[in-house]
Amino acid sequence: MKIKKICCIGAGYVGGPTMAVIALKCPYIKINVVDINKDRIDAWNNDDLDNLPVYEPGLADVVKEARGRNLFFSTDVENAIEESEMIFIAVNTPTKTHGEGKGQAADLKYVELCARTIAKVSKTDKIVIEKSTLPVRTAEAVQIILDKTGNGVNFEVLSNPEFLAEGTAIKDLFKSDRVLIGGQQTKSGKEAISSLVDIYANWIPKEKIYTTNVWSSELSKLVANAFLAQRISSINSISALCEATKADVDEVATAIGMDSRIGNKFLKSSVGFGGSCFQKDILNLVYIAKSLNLNEVSEYWNQVIKINDYQKRRFAQKIIKSLFGTVSDKKITFFGWAFKKDTNDTRESAAIYVADFLIENGAKICVYDPKVSEQQMLLDLDYLNTRSSKENKNALSYYLDPLKACENSHAVAVITEWEEFKYYDWHKIYDCVMSPAKVFDGRNILNKVALEEIGFEVFSIGK
Repeated sequence: MKIKKICCIGAGYVGGPTMAVIALKCPYIKINVVDINKDRIDAWNNDDLDNLPVYEPGLADVVKEARGRNLFFSTDVENAIEESEMIFIAVNTPTKTHGEGKGQAADLKYVELCARTIAKVSKTDKIVIEKSTLPVRTAEAVQIILDKTGNGVNFEVLSNPEFLAEGTAIKDLFKSDRVLIGGQQTKSGKEAISSLVDIYANWIPKEKIYTTNVWSSELSKLVANAFLAQRISSINSISALCEATKADVDEVATAIGMDSRIGNKFLKSSVGFGGSCFQKDILNLVYIAKSLNLNEVSEYWNQVIKINDYQKRRFAQKIIKSLFGTVSDKKITFFGWAFKKDTNDTRESAAIYVADFLIENGAKICVYDPKVSEQQMLLDLDYLNTRSSKENKNALSYYLDPLKACENSHAVAVITEWEEFKYYDWHKIYDCVMSPAKVFDGRNILNKVALEEIGFEVFSIGK
C-alpha cells in the first residue's frame, strides 16, 4: 500500500523534526502534525523560523521548504486522524510520579488517550505507529484498545522507535545508521511494515532498514539508550578515581577507546548525562526487570542512574569545598542550562540538579544559555518542589550577556558544552570575577593550561 496521507500526534522534539524530514523527502505524502497545545502549533506555524518550538541545526531550512506544501501543523486532531492512512504516535511518555511504578515506570496515559481517540474517530483501516519510546508490550495494549473500542475497522500497530540525538536530529534523520521497524509477523502485519519501509526507502538504503517482531523493536530502543548511558556512567565513575589518583580521565578514555572491542564513542566524562530519554528509559528497564522478578538485572541497570546522580552531586560538592566550604550568599555563574549543546531541551539537565543543590546551600545562581529562556529555567527548578517558586526566582538570575553574568561571581561553572564558551575572552571574565578566580569545567571543553596562565584556578572532571 502506497501511503499518501500521514498524521503525527505530537509536535515535540520527535514528531516535529521527524515529520518535517519525511515531508521533505516524500513530497507526494501529505503530512499533518497535530497537537492539543495551541501555543506549540502556533510556534510551528510562525513566519519567523527562529521562533520554532524546537531548536535543531538545519530544522528551520527543512520546515521552510516543506511547510505549506505537504507539511501542515494543526490542533484539529480528530480531522487529521480521520483523513490519514498512517498515524504516528509521538507523545510524551514521562516517568510516573505517583501510583504503581512511581519513579520508574513510564506513564502511558497520553499513549492510551491517543489510541482511544484513533479508535473513536477512524472509519477506515489505519496503520498506527509507536514513535514514542515505550515499554515492551505497549503495542499489544494499543492493539487491544483499537480492536475493542473501534468502529470495526482494521488496525495494524507497528513499533518504529526514534534514534535521534538532540542537537544532531536532522543529520541523524538524513543519514540514519539504521531504521528499526517492528510489527506482527502476519500477512497484514508484513504489509504494514512494507508500507513504512517504502517511505523510509525514499532516502535511506534498504540495507539499513531492519525489521523485527514488535516486541524486539520496543525493547531495542530501551536497551540502546541503556547501553549508551551505561558507557557515560562507566567513564564518569572512573573520573572520580582519576581525580583521587592524579590520572587523567581523557587519557584513560583515549587509551581504552583505541581497543577496537570497546571503541571511542560515549567515553567523554562530564558532570552527568541528561535529556528526556536516558534516565527515563533506564528506569523503565529497571521497572520491567523488577516486575518480572529479575532483581539482579534491575539492580545492575539502576546503578547507571546512581552513578549519574553521584556525578552531579560530586560536582556541586566540589564547588562548595573549593569555595572554603560554603556558598552561602555567593554568586555562582552557570554557562549553559540545556542538557547538551545545540538544543533548547532542558529535560533532566545536569544544570537543574547542580543548581538545586547549590541553592539549597545558600548560593545565588546566575545563568547564561544561548537558547534556554528564564521561564524554562524557573519551571525546571519548580518541578523539583525543593522550595517555593518565589524562592527559586530569588535564587536564580538570567542573563543575555555571558560577561554580565560573571560580574562579581565567586565561580564560573561550565555545565553545557556550547562551542562558544571555548572562544570567550577569558581575560575579560577574569577581570570581572571575584578573586581567587575559579572555573569548574563540567564538560572538559576549556583550555585548562591557557586559563591557568591567565590566573584562574581550574577544576576539571577527572583531572
